[in-house]
Amino acid sequence: MGRAEKLDSLLMKEISSIIMFDLNNPEIGFCTVSEVRLSPDLSHAKVYVSFFGKNYGIAALKKSKGFVKSQLAKRLKLRKIPDIDFVVDDTLEKVDRIHEICNK
Repeated sequence: MGRAEKLDSLLMKEISSIIMFDLNNPEIGFCTVSEVRLSPDLSHAKVYVSFFGKNYGIAALKKSKGFVKSQLAKRLKLRKIPDIDFVVDDTLEKVDRIHEICNK
């Protein structure tokens, strides 16, 4: 496992923890971090999230990006914390649609 993969895993764990325990925003609802992908230069991270129910929490999560990044800076000993971009992970919805099509 390379450095980028280790950082992906570490960021996923820490961002999940921050969202679950430190963000006190009811607009986010129940959110799960499904994947983190760092850019090759480690300066940008795409954080894929899924929500229980509707995806209305993505706007609130994007507004909390600065707080999440500051919490990461406190928890991790990295020279530079990557910029974070939250993206809705719609993989499960796509899988469900494929199953529906196949069952017809």
